[in-house]
Amino acid sequence: MQTQSKVRDSVAVAPRHGEAQKPRILAADDQSHILQALELLLRPEGFEVETAKSPALVREAMATGYYDAVLIDLNYTRDTTSGVEGLDLLSDLVSWDKTVPVIVMTAWGSVELAVEAMRRGARDFIQKPWENERLLAILRTQVELHRSLQRAERLAAENRLLQAEGRPEFIANAPAMRSVLDTIARIGPSDANVLITGEHGTGKEVVAQTLHALSSRASRTLLAVNTGALPEGTFESELFGHIKGAFTDARSERIGRFELADGGTIFLDEIGNVPVRQQAKLLRVIESGEIERVGSSRTRRVDVRIISATNADLQAACAAGEFREDLLFRLNTVEIHLPPLRERREDIPTLASHFLLRYATRYGKSVRGLDAPALQLLLQYAWPGNVRELEHTLERSVLMCRGEEIKAADLGLTLQRPHSQNLDELDLEAVESILIRKALQRFQGNVSQAAEALGLSRGALYRRMEKYGL
Repeated sequence: MQTQSKVRDSVAVAPRHGEAQKPRILAADDQSHILQALELLLRPEGFEVETAKSPALVREAMATGYYDAVLIDLNYTRDTTSGVEGLDLLSDLVSWDKTVPVIVMTAWGSVELAVEAMRRGARDFIQKPWENERLLAILRTQVELHRSLQRAERLAAENRLLQAEGRPEFIANAPAMRSVLDTIARIGPSDANVLITGEHGTGKEVVAQTLHALSSRASRTLLAVNTGALPEGTFESELFGHIKGAFTDARSERIGRFELADGGTIFLDEIGNVPVRQQAKLLRVIESGEIERVGSSRTRRVDVRIISATNADLQAACAAGEFREDLLFRLNTVEIHLPPLRERREDIPTLASHFLLRYATRYGKSVRGLDAPALQLLLQYAWPGNVRELEHTLERSVLMCRGEEIKAADLGLTLQRPHSQNLDELDLEAVESILIRKALQRFQGNVSQAAEALGLSRGALYRRMEKYGL
């Protein structure tokens, strides 16, 4: 048995997914010298190549083997140039398995066929005679995209623990997320306090929801509180409640968030922005499990699991005297750090498909996917706003898309870095978004300091961050 290629006029059974380490390419053309040239080019570059000389043999190969990419000619009958055979084959391959990239080959006079092929689902095309570097670049890109999708599907199946009925959909298949998944699986069923760290938009609340869903408290309340957005004057009232007449505007009794979450979980988001004066009061509740409503001397016990989150460096804040070290010790019995989206790009295709389906359903749009250039742009973009920015991008793209496939232009993304942009060419919202990003970076995510530098209240800054997906 030949190890790198098969006989031109027949096809042998190829290994199933996972058996072959080298990228497997199926090349189809009716001319033997074309297939030989492809083998001579691809084999030294680390590809395993199988060849077929007819559409029937391509279909047989796809039925019995696994391939990372398929490279097909559009004409197989001598003296024909219509491309009908190749287009029919392409349609069959795409309907058979949409994840396997198909690249078509065309002659110089058949560019219009390439356009039709792309419309039918081809990922790319090359012209004969091809440029070796272009062909290699196309194959490497498409193989990597295909394998990323395959890894995402395989790892999602392995992580069914986090996808059971009633639990939030937590997409985390990239290697950078393995330790996160392991920690969640270990501590989810416990009552341990958890501190989730990471940049804005990395999915900290989804992790909190998953931890709660895995715990014995899953049937009780999960109550999320953006502590950074609570006005300092009403901080205690919001968290611990108040009695009627406790202060001027206390016209009736109010139950605080901790009481509402009794028996369940409370998620304290933006914990790093809690004013120092309020941190001592929060610490006492965490240590004792007891609260007092504002204006009351009656002590009430509450049983809550505390999950908190921040994008700030709390160790540095402790060193600067801006955050109580004893409070940090109480909050981070276990710490989970979420990597930014740029460090887990393998998750982008799956996340994009998830958001696309969500918003296509919500807005009643018949959008079925992204074309190859759009997916490539998603993979190359820096994602300063992380998963939240990706979600907002897909929502906008679904609304802007005119057909059934999202194009790169629908995404509204540019690979140009903000600092290299000419402000004269930007609108007011784009400039405001850039300034907010810069302020947040300068103050390491401290919203209070960034708001002060921008001349905004914390609430106004939070509203703008939500608007721009930050």
